[in-house]
Amino acid sequence: MKRIIRAYRDKDLADVMSAWESASKVAHSFLPNDFQEQERYNIPNVYIPNAETWVVEQDGIVIGFIALIGDEIGGLFVKSEFHGAGAGQALVNKAQELRGNLEVDVFKANAIGCRFYERYGFEPLKESVHEQTGNKLLRLKFIARK
Repeated sequence: MKRIIRAYRDKDLADVMSAWESASKVAHSFLPNDFQEQERYNIPNVYIPNAETWVVEQDGIVIGFIALIGDEIGGLFVKSEFHGAGAGQALVNKAQELRGNLEVDVFKANAIGCRFYERYGFEPLKESVHEQTGNKLLRLKFIARK
């Protein structure tokens, strides 16, 4: 198995959307359909153009991505069949290498995401309510060890 992390290219869009779709089905099943539809539009039209996006490619196929806005993880999604195989960790390692300290918002109901970030070493900063959905959001921070 050959895995590489590389910068996003326009031709990756279909694979990135596929990764988002797959991961969202298992991690964000609690989110309303209208919000998910809006996100489906926002990813290629709002988020990717305004973020620094990296993809993880395994055996020549894009299986996930991370979008950075400054030192914030705007999105981290890996196709569900690759969860637990190290692809998400490899993407966060890349982000940490680029930025050092990182912050991320994760839905409290997203048990997969919360567990992942906790294992990685992120610590809670605050809890708030996501305006668009009414779901609880956790703001987490990772402080790079020197």
